[in-house]
Amino acid sequence: MQRRRFLSHTSKAVGLAALAPTTPWFSIAAHAAQLQAIGKPQAFDLAWLKGHARSLAAKPYQAPRTTLPKSIESLDWDQYQSIRFNKDHALWRDDKLRFQAQFFHLGLFFKSPVRLYEVVEGRARELAYDPAMFDHTKSGVNAASLPQDLGFAGFRLNFHTDLERDISAFLGASYFRAVGGEWQYGQSARGLAIDSGLPRPEEFPNFVAYWLEKPAPQSNTVIVYALLDSPSVAGAYRFAITPGDTQVMDIDAALYPRKTIERLGIAPCTSMFQFGENDKRMANDWRPEIHDTDGLQMWTGNGEWIWRPLTNPAQLRFNAYQDNNPRGFGLLQRDRDFNNYQDDGVFYDKRPCLWVEPKAGWGAGSVQLVEIPTVDETFDNIVAFWNPAAKPQPGQELLFSYRLYWGAQPPARPPLAHVVATRTGLGGVVGQPRKYFSWRFAVDFAGGDFSLLGKNAKVEPVITASRGKVEITSARPQGAIEGWRAMFDLRPTDNSTEPINLRMHLQCDGQPLSETWLYQWTPPPVAERKFV
Repeated sequence: MQRRRFLSHTSKAVGLAALAPTTPWFSIAAHAAQLQAIGKPQAFDLAWLKGHARSLAAKPYQAPRTTLPKSIESLDWDQYQSIRFNKDHALWRDDKLRFQAQFFHLGLFFKSPVRLYEVVEGRARELAYDPAMFDHTKSGVNAASLPQDLGFAGFRLNFHTDLERDISAFLGASYFRAVGGEWQYGQSARGLAIDSGLPRPEEFPNFVAYWLEKPAPQSNTVIVYALLDSPSVAGAYRFAITPGDTQVMDIDAALYPRKTIERLGIAPCTSMFQFGENDKRMANDWRPEIHDTDGLQMWTGNGEWIWRPLTNPAQLRFNAYQDNNPRGFGLLQRDRDFNNYQDDGVFYDKRPCLWVEPKAGWGAGSVQLVEIPTVDETFDNIVAFWNPAAKPQPGQELLFSYRLYWGAQPPARPPLAHVVATRTGLGGVVGQPRKYFSWRFAVDFAGGDFSLLGKNAKVEPVITASRGKVEITSARPQGAIEGWRAMFDLRPTDNSTEPINLRMHLQCDGQPLSETWLYQWTPPPVAERKFV
């Protein structure tokens, strides 16, 4: 997967889950040429899956099986990574289709098998595991000693234009990833988030079974179904996956709560931000910036475009942005300049943006952002999702339809100028002695209607702060980006270290010229407010 981590907060040992078997497993030949199926074909469609999820939610939750053979349980990172799937066993390999599917082995963080099915003409059959599907040579595992019913951890999809690289992967809890035209994995999506950012352990629902529908010979779209289960909820999902320069996933989700859920996260995006030009708190690496994404973009129900740069806070930070029927939101990697990262190994400049577009009105709620402190790039510490205003109740059916876009640019962009950089540092006037502590913010905007501005046009930043004093404000052209730079200092007026919320946009004679820039800055303790 060309990725140095699989899960958010792997120390929590998030596992997968499995359904209780309803049909016996059977052994396949040691070197079968193709995948084998289990049991007889059963009728299957989304309506059946919804009914099954509803029925599952009416029963007490059963925790997944997590017992693995000792040889698999003891694998370290490198050993697990060395286990390779034999492409001769890929689903649809010999069917002359535009898609193939390959499978992940259990081990490391992935301790519970997921059940995998193929759906052909409305009938599903389970796919059988065999150790011979994988090359265990470099892992030190004796494949002959593994049970024939060990099971799979997940799967990846390949497209006919390049069968060596996968376009998407489903692995771990309800996590999945995809690439755009730059063929680079980055942030993850999840089927669902529960109680993220609350002062108690987060609940990670699991996709416990997948149904892969055999596509038509000339189809550029593949359909995947998934069954979700957790202590709080069961759910049925349908994914219509269409690869491209921007990969598109159309998702229909039906959720059936087992109990009241305090914080439900719909269409969660999970990412990593260690440090960037705006936040150098953990800048202890030789590379200039390290992050999968640099901001949260929101397009509100009333048409406002908002950009919120990400940070790596010293303490967990939670924000909720109220809205009604949002038009879209997502975690974006706007900065795509290699020079700003200098990473020729994992290529942060090529990490895909992920944009969430509701396909029907979601009603009242909020886009919620959780920022968690991280010490390095191996931990995902950013989560953004939609939280409905009404808390889900047991017995309800909750339906959500939305579209995910994975690629270098989101499909919708602000018509006004957008933020291209946020920089911060010590405030004050160069050449003059500083008499107090203040913090400087420099925000660059590009695009929009700047080309209409004459040399005498009066462009000004409109700035509000929840606390403190805003001073030394300015806005001036920036020829290098064909845009404008707004600058101001924020002077704390009390000793509090509670976050200060900032809001700004550019205008000319009262006409907005830019999207809205939001920021949350935490003043340092008084003893650390040095200005000399």
